[in-house]
Amino acid sequence: MSKRTAKIQRDTKETQISCEVNIDGIGESEIETGIGFLDHMLDSFSRHSLIDLKLNAKGDLHVDQHHTVEDTGIVIGLAIADALGDFSGIKRFGNVHMPMDETLTRVSIDVSKRPHLEWSVKFSKPLLGEMDTELFHEWFAAFAQNLGATLHVENIYGENNHHIAESCFKGLAPVSYTHLRAHETVLDLVCRLLLE
Repeated sequence: MSKRTAKIQRDTKETQISCEVNIDGIGESEIETGIGFLDHMLDSFSRHSLIDLKLNAKGDLHVDQHHTVEDTGIVIGLAIADALGDFSGIKRFGNVHMPMDETLTRVSIDVSKRPHLEWSVKFSKPLLGEMDTELFHEWFAAFAQNLGATLHVENIYGENNHHIAESCFKGLAPVSYTHLRAHETVLDLVCRLLLE
């Protein structure tokens, strides 16, 4: 099986972003966006999906975080779509209920080349660290659009805003792992990791 990897470089007036992904990786990441909380979320996504992710983003943070957040979603979605090629060998559908302490979030995906986002997530605070909480929607919308996936993210309940945000990204990870790597059995994965 050929390696499912991709490199993307996207430069605009607002952002310059380079991204490398390996869908059949081991969850290693090198991420620098200039937004600490976003780095934390993307590292968590990489680690739990086992998708290797290298991302370097320089954006107009002196204006605000919008372009940087949205454009990282665009580039990661494009890179994963490029690495998937014709999307053969994957399972289209999947969902997971992701608990995180008092929080429960459901993430459902259909990797169908029909992009759409349904987002039912509310935050009680405008900021997490220095990140604007309304930008989580923008990241997921950009990711779904550029991956070519229908994505539903619903926070069923929860109080802690950090847990709510993190459960969305962690919920995206296992559906990505299970459905983008569906051809690989657990035994295949263990053997591959032992040989690396």
